[in-house]
Amino acid sequence: MDIIRSTPIADQVNEVLRGRMRDGVYKPGERLPSESEFSKQFGVSRATVRTVLARMEAEGLILRKQGDGTYINERIQDVNTHLGGLWEFSRLIESSGYQPSIKSLSVESRPASEREANELALQPGDPVLALRRLFYADRQPVILASNAIPYRFIDEAQGPFDGQVRIREFLVRYCDLKIAYAILDVSSALVDGEDARLLERAPGAMMLKIHIIFYDRDNQPLVCGDSYYDDSVLRLRLVQTWG
Repeated sequence: MDIIRSTPIADQVNEVLRGRMRDGVYKPGERLPSESEFSKQFGVSRATVRTVLARMEAEGLILRKQGDGTYINERIQDVNTHLGGLWEFSRLIESSGYQPSIKSLSVESRPASEREANELALQPGDPVLALRRLFYADRQPVILASNAIPYRFIDEAQGPFDGQVRIREFLVRYCDLKIAYAILDVSSALVDGEDARLLERAPGAMMLKIHIIFYDRDNQPLVCGDSYYDDSVLRLRLVQTWG
């Protein structure tokens, strides 16, 4: 592994291992290489590997069996919070057995609302880049997402902006920023008007409403927004661990 000195080594190892899990290199129920084997693979200390594995164990991604080894949690394939707990709607759709696609409805600069300014550490009226997207499971609309990104993060030289990429990729491509974690509030809400039409639901239908704020590793808020989520089509299974 090529070490990038500006990024903590443990974070780099963590990202590589999660990528291997996500890509099926390490499959659910499979025994992982030992700490010493990982140490040689990555060219890092065993203490670094131990730190990464301890983090994954706390999240329920791996199980460490005394005297036997470390295994990928075989039930993780049934959980769709996804690695690291970061929600990505396209992956939620995939985990429910559908082909995901994204339709960009609008990408525009506008003043931040009072709530957006509060959540994104802005002043009311500061500019944000507003994304409004419709996510499909096969050909069925299942998620209507609206997000706001502080415009000061945007590198206009990288435009025009592609509203069909996943939010993680959007931030990397146009802001050179990486999401570290997200905080969500989930509630039920009525969907009406244009939102109901886009989601092909009857006006007044009840759906899940997800309010989310994404942060970087320095606890800086990067994105906030609301999404209507059709839980009649998409499974929503979570994992909780106890230390």
